[in-house]
Amino acid sequence: MKDDLKYRTKKFALDCIKLSNRLPNTVLGRHVKGQLIRSGTSVAANYRAANLGQTKALFTSKISIVIEEADESEFWLEIIEEERLIVDPEVTLLKNEAHEIASILISSRKTIMQGK
Repeated sequence: MKDDLKYRTKKFALDCIKLSNRLPNTVLGRHVKGQLIRSGTSVAANYRAANLGQTKALFTSKISIVIEEADESEFWLEIIEEERLIVDPEVTLLKNEAHEIASILISSRKTIMQGK
């Protein structure tokens, strides 16, 4: 499961980068591009860091950051959809992936916190 999520979060980050590079060169497009790249790559980077956590508290803290960043990525993908910055089913797929990653990690965090 850990390696699957490590791969999945990295693929998510790369897909966010690729999608961001397709955004229009407008004020809004550039803003969303920077925000989506930051939040999308943060999902993968913080998930990797969480797995290096030496304590449950550190792991839980890092997982919480991943959840927040996945949710933020989902937000920016909603903006892309609603403002029609990119009209492509890939946007919806990526938005759903952000939601699924957050949901999986919310469940993991609950399990960890119940074990304290």
